[in-house]
Amino acid sequence: MVKLLITLFIISQCALADSTCSRVATINYQEVLVDAGSGNRGEGLRFYLEKDPESKKLLDEYQRRNKPTLWSAGASTTGSFLILASFLSTSDSADATTKNTMLYGGGLLVALSYLTSKTLRYSNEKYLQQSIDQYNKRNSPRIYFSPYKDNNGSSGVGLGVSRGF
Repeated sequence: MVKLLITLFIISQCALADSTCSRVATINYQEVLVDAGSGNRGEGLRFYLEKDPESKKLLDEYQRRNKPTLWSAGASTTGSFLILASFLSTSDSADATTKNTMLYGGGLLVALSYLTSKTLRYSNEKYLQQSIDQYNKRNSPRIYFSPYKDNNGSSGVGLGVSRGF
């Protein structure tokens, strides 16, 4: 169980590192990094999107919703402490059920927190798309970007595995 959790964590971190740095938009036939520089996602498009007040408002909403929540941090921390406590507890026969409960409960809490935050981040991409659409309606040069597509041109969601459908 622990090896599976560690393997899933490593795979997801590799996929996250690859996708975070590689999001590009095309503006005037030039590629612009969408998540350039700072920790705010979408910040690379701010120069263009702040020309339109509605686009800027939607970009700010997108960045506000992308920040980590207190619930997510608390659930991940609590789950990690439960897993650590299960390893540090003594191995009495009466304590074995408590130890297993803490181990599986902590793993489930970490996994639930991770999946919830990934789902919220994915559903939040509509704000970035709306921001770009609002900008493209009234301004030029046009921004060509789809937050739901990867570099291969296929769309979809995967956990460390790229599949087109």
